[in-house]
This record gives sequence, structure tokens and C-alpha cells, in this order.
Amino acid sequence: DQPHRVARGVFAGSVIGFLPLPGLQFVAAWGAARLVRGNVLAALLATFNTNPVTTPFFAVLAMTLGHWILGIEAPLNAEYIGKAFANAGADLWYNFLAIFGPERTRWDGLIQFWHEIYWPYFIGALGPGIILSVIAYYITIPLVEAYQKASAAKAKERGEKRRSLKEAVARAASRLKHRGET
Repeated sequence: DQPHRVARGVFAGSVIGFLPLPGLQFVAAWGAARLVRGNVLAALLATFNTNPVTTPFFAVLAMTLGHWILGIEAPLNAEYIGKAFANAGADLWYNFLAIFGPERTRWDGLIQFWHEIYWPYFIGALGPGIILSVIAYYITIPLVEAYQKASAAKAKERGEKRRSLKEAVARAASRLKHRGET
């Protein structure tokens, strides 16, 4: 594909990769790539910028930045974050069971999780995610151009080898034919 389309795909997928969209990153990357007219495969591959090794560091940075932007003064330590996840999970399970019984749903843990963990993470990830994705965009263009030039040169070289081999075979066949006639 054209270098700028690949770079737009990398940009779209990279931004989505930084956002906390568990289970939806491929779908969101596909949509974002289509929106910016980028290469969809490049977008899908660029979502892997976050992985089990890099995500914890980026998540802490994003949540800290998000708390600062939103003016949230909740403590950001492992115990607090773990408790927020546990409360949200307990609410999800309780609400699932409430579907089949007389209990009423409860949302306090989920609301707390949304306001103090998820939303700050999302907001805090946008800025660094966009900055890093713009850098990836500008790095991708010359890399794709260099790769395409190298591929074209290799293809040309293979074509020349095939052509010279065909010519050698034709010369040999001509010599054999000429020997057979004399």
C-alpha cells in the first residue's frame, strides 16, 4: 500500500492500542483506520504497541495524568486500584445474579470504578497516545518507502536473473540445434 496509507493505519491503530478498550481494540482500530483512510492491517498490527510488558507502565502514567487533569485526589496505589476492580467485579456478578432473582441491581462499585479508574485512564491515555502515535506515523513513512524500494530492487534483480537464464537456455538450445543440423 502507499506509505501514507500505511502510516495512517499505524497512527489509528496505535492511538486505539493505548486506550483502555479491552476486547474492542481490533474493532475500534478497524473503524479508526477506515475513518482516516488508512491501511487496516497496519492499524490492527499497531494495536500491539500495548502488551503485557508495556501496559502496566503506561496505565500508571495514564491514570496519574488523568487524575491530575480531572482533579481527582483518590490515592493511586495497587491496593486502591485492586479494591476498585474487586468492587466493580462484585457489582457485575451481583447484577448478573439479580437478573434471575428478586434482588435489585447495585451500581456503586461500577460507578466508582468508572469515575476513579476507567475515565481517568482513558483521558490520561489520549494525550500521550496521540503524541506517540504521531511519532509512529512520521517514522513509518520513510520505513515503508525504504522497504518498498528494497523490494522493488530485489524484484528487478530476480527478473534480470530470470531473463539472463532464459537467454542462456535459448543460446544453449540454439547451439544444440545448430550442432544437430551440421
